[in-house]
Amino acid sequence: MELHGTGFILRGWFDGDEESLQKHADNPKVSTYLLDRFPYPYTINDADKWVTYMQHQKIQTNFAIVIDGQVCGGIAVDLMIDANSKAGEIGYWLGEPYWGQGIITEAVKLLTNYAFKNLDIIRIQAGVFSQNTASMRVLEKAGYVKEGILRNAIIKNGNVMDKHMYAILRPE
Repeated sequence: MELHGTGFILRGWFDGDEESLQKHADNPKVSTYLLDRFPYPYTINDADKWVTYMQHQKIQTNFAIVIDGQVCGGIAVDLMIDANSKAGEIGYWLGEPYWGQGIITEAVKLLTNYAFKNLDIIRIQAGVFSQNTASMRVLEKAGYVKEGILRNAIIKNGNVMDKHMYAILRPE
């Protein structure tokens, strides 16, 4: 499955993606506002493990962001479980050289549309670290609405931060 944006493609993860993935992911500015499961430093071994793991998705919910044939980021909707089973949580990152070009906003819109059409969900949400105002703006431009702020909900690199909750509902 490929989703085409302006100057980029969202697609699955393939052998050969490891080198460009490692190159763009191994940046402290990239990992600053991501969950701790996204390692820093980001080694070639991390990239190898990730690509291998992603090649076994049962339902495609995680996509590489590819620009000029190189993996420059990632975007996913993680399906939630239990009483939250009709919801997903979106997350994304992009290599620093591509910031400020509207790529992530367009990618969020593409993945949101894909998720509502192809996955059995009625809601997509995102939790954003309080200091990550750029990501908040991305979500707002993509049609997500801030629903609230969870105070002191995140700790990253020893810093306690609020978590801003955004969401979008499946169109009727």
